[in-house]
Formats: sequence, structure tokens, C-alpha cells
Amino acid sequence: MMPARRRRFAFGVALAGALMAGTLAAGAQNTPDFRGAPFTMQGGEAVYRGVCQGCHMSDAKGAAGAGIYPALANNPKLASTGYVLSMVIKGRKGMPPFGDQFTNQQIADVVNYVRTHFGNRYKGEVQAADVRTLR
Repeated sequence: MMPARRRRFAFGVALAGALMAGTLAAGAQNTPDFRGAPFTMQGGEAVYRGVCQGCHMSDAKGAAGAGIYPALANNPKLASTGYVLSMVIKGRKGMPPFGDQFTNQQIADVVNYVRTHFGNRYKGEVQAADVRTLR
């Protein structure tokens, strides 16, 4: 048998845990779930400025710090539309997948934007139908 003082402490811990769990559960029910929420910006530059530049920087030269964010500027890997589309849709390593957040048109637009800006001059425009096929 536990001494009274330990029983009260154990009861207090259990009660606090139950109250916290109830509060967290109630809070979770009132909090919208933003996972997978689509982005609304339209056009390649708007998508890049609104999302991509957060990691790849406004000049697309990438960054290093808490992680490594590769440069998109003057990047020969962007010559392959399949590579770029796959990275945006499915992600890889530190690159998160954006396939659930972007429409086919948004993906095509941002891929075309990056492939024709920041010192990149790659030919061959990506269409929304190309994105749909790759998905």
C-alpha cells in the first residue's frame, strides 16, 4: 500500500494528465487541419515567391544553415523536365512533396518559371497535362 502522500501525488499527476488530454483533444477538434491545404497563388513567379523562395532564396542561389537548400540558379539538373517535376510533386530527401498542395497548372507554371529564370534558359515548356501524366 502506498503512503497517503504518494497516493495524493499520483492522483494529482493522473488528474493533471487527464485534464491536459481533454484540453488537447478539445483544442484539436477546434483547430483546422492545414495539412494538404492547397496553395491559392497563381502563376510561376507567384508560386516561387510564395513558397519556393523560403528555402531556395529570392535569388534562387540556395542556402546552407539548419539544412542545405540547393541552388536553382544556373542549375543543369533543371534541363530535365522529368527531374524537376518529380522533385516538386514527390519531393526527395529534404525537399518536401508539394503534389498535394499544388494543382497541375501551378506545378507546370513554377517549373517553367524556374527553368527560364535565374540564369536558366531551358527550352520545352511544361503543360498541366504533362504534370497529370507524371502523377
